[in-house]
Amino acid sequence: MNSPSQTAVDAYALRVTARLTHATEELPYDITERLRAARMQALDKRKKPMAQAVRRAETATVLVGAGGAAVLGRGGDEGNWWRALVSAVPVAALLVGLFFVNMAQDQTVAAEIAEIDAALLTDDLPPSAYADPGFLQFIKTSSPGQ
Repeated sequence: MNSPSQTAVDAYALRVTARLTHATEELPYDITERLRAARMQALDKRKKPMAQAVRRAETATVLVGAGGAAVLGRGGDEGNWWRALVSAVPVAALLVGLFFVNMAQDQTVAAEIAEIDAALLTDDLPPSAYADPGFLQFIKTSSPGQ
């Protein structure tokens, strides 16, 4: 993203190049040819440092990438088991977490079932009364005051 000052510089450069391009149409042929040759030399000089900078950046990227692999993988053929071990640790932690969540849910469900069973066994009505469809209708129609 360009900053406001960079945008202003770019706009100014576009205006200058437009005026220069318009003014070159009025120049004689020999001057335009010398300008074209000078422009090509300037571009060639600019491309060389840019190409060197790109090569340096690529070399730095390769070195950083190689260094990172050497540090994380401990380098060489031994690095494969180390990377596999480091990769397996998060998976193992996830599996252990899922196991404990499952155990907690099983205990919660068992506690709820035990509570329902205790309520049924300590109630005055037999459990078969709850299974009778007429009993449900009786509970709905009966009022608490009767």
